[in-house]
Amino acid sequence: MPVPTEMFRAGGPDAAASPRRLAHIDVLRGMAVFGILLVNVWSFVWGFGALRYGAIAEPSWPDRVAVFAVALLAEQKFYPIFAFLFGAGFALQARSLRRRLRDPSQVRAALRHRFRWLLGCGMLHGMLLWAGDILTVYGAAGLLLLGLFDARLRVVRARLRGWGLLWLVVVAASVALSLPSSGPDADDARQEQAIAYIEDAQEARAIYTEGTAGEVAAQRLSDYLAVTSGSLLLVPHLMVLFLLGICSVRLGWLTAPQRHALLWRRVRAMGLLVGLPLNLAWAAAAATEAANPLAATGHGELAYALLPLSGSLLAAAYVATLLLARGSLARRASAWLAPVGRMSLTNYLMQSLLGVCLLQGTALGAQASPAALMLVALAIMLLQSLACRWWLARYPQGPMEWLAARGRLRA
Repeated sequence: MPVPTEMFRAGGPDAAASPRRLAHIDVLRGMAVFGILLVNVWSFVWGFGALRYGAIAEPSWPDRVAVFAVALLAEQKFYPIFAFLFGAGFALQARSLRRRLRDPSQVRAALRHRFRWLLGCGMLHGMLLWAGDILTVYGAAGLLLLGLFDARLRVVRARLRGWGLLWLVVVAASVALSLPSSGPDADDARQEQAIAYIEDAQEARAIYTEGTAGEVAAQRLSDYLAVTSGSLLLVPHLMVLFLLGICSVRLGWLTAPQRHALLWRRVRAMGLLVGLPLNLAWAAAAATEAANPLAATGHGELAYALLPLSGSLLAAAYVATLLLARGSLARRASAWLAPVGRMSLTNYLMQSLLGVCLLQGTALGAQASPAALMLVALAIMLLQSLACRWWLARYPQGPMEWLAARGRLRA
């Protein structure tokens, strides 16, 4: 059988108006939340500089394997899944609101409030906990979807084509700028740049792990402003993923995956055949750069420029694999990941809180190797899996989900 699609209601103050939840969507959301943690955990120690995996002095083989595995399997693979599900959630919620409210202006107002709430939540999260917050850009970009809550499918497809073309232009420009140059002058410039990157990474690590509360807060605010302004280039990619999520609900690809098994098998094959080799190239470059930034080559920059495309392809293969899963794999994924997905907002914010408490301003963060960071991330995953199962056995939804629902009711 495909991944279980048994239904259950989310409780809370607006439970009566909530659409029934599809368990396999919560499984995907739970997988995305955990995958994002594997990438985000590095920035609690190393900040948000060009050396995303830091500058490791005399890395061990476990450290090299940790960097290679995260770059290959996680980096830019799980935020596309999350964005895809965000668009799907928009379509499902819009459908539910249309049935309940009837008046299109009320539906639009409720959806607008949802995005504004996310925007405000993201700003607080980014300034107070983790500078790499994604909720800010989700809330802002989500406002661009408001005109599509009752649009015909052909309109959604037209928007998808337009944003898709713009995204490909952005990727092509990034690739063109990253093409490696050769010659003594290019090698010298690359070495000088690598030295500057090392100094930036070491400075950020010193502040986040050894600085005072005021120094950490100032660095976090600076990083948040830089990351958020840089996220403007991310908007075309997010819109493509949002719109694909809407289409997946309208056409039944996501809500009834067993009826579209052939489609998902083709998605899985394409994602693995094209995405995996490109991600292998990036993983090799990332491991080399982390072990010795001075040894990094221009080909690594090219592999990174292609990562939005190659990462999305492998992410699509992940989604297809879970939707096509059968037997014990499907049951285990549902048992362990669906509760995490039902509390995705709570878990996302709690990961930031735990990252700050465990890694910033502590000896653990100052001494954490890449392998140790992976152990921290895995420990947080296990803790959250158990905590979600315990919580949902007693309460109908997570605390932040309850708060968000209360906010929607007051709108």
